[in-house]
Amino acid sequence: MKAMILLGCPEAPAQTPMALYASYKLNKMGYDTTIVSNPAAGKLLDVSDPENVYVKNRKDIDKCLDELNENDYDLLLGFVHKDAAATFFITYYHILKSKAIALIFSRDGEEVEEFKDMVESSTDADIVAVRAYHNPTPIRVKLDKILENYVLE
Repeated sequence: MKAMILLGCPEAPAQTPMALYASYKLNKMGYDTTIVSNPAAGKLLDVSDPENVYVKNRKDIDKCLDELNENDYDLLLGFVHKDAAATFFITYYHILKSKAIALIFSRDGEEVEEFKDMVESSTDADIVAVRAYHNPTPIRVKLDKILENYVLE
């Protein structure tokens, strides 16, 4: 089974450690995990995981979009903390037509609700929505809970 972790702008401090953590969790669950990101987020991952312990595969977000087909991945896990990230998640969701989880977070509670409404109205993805920005713990706790539903058999 293949999983894609979708990252956008690495502006939110919690995104990089959570991306590494999510990759670790999905790999441990048996998924062949690829992180798809913009170049800046990719460089942060390269520095954070220089020996590719957690990030086994990485692709550029724009190049991957050009090559993406339905059923290429069994699970999409998208980080949504900006309008553009919500748009990318929705686009990838509709191309892949796979199971999906949107990790929606922001320091602003109203933004969390706005992004949640965007994703909820455009997809059937499972949604993890939490007010968080610097501290990844609230995101991690909710991610762990929802991943219980995605255990491979």
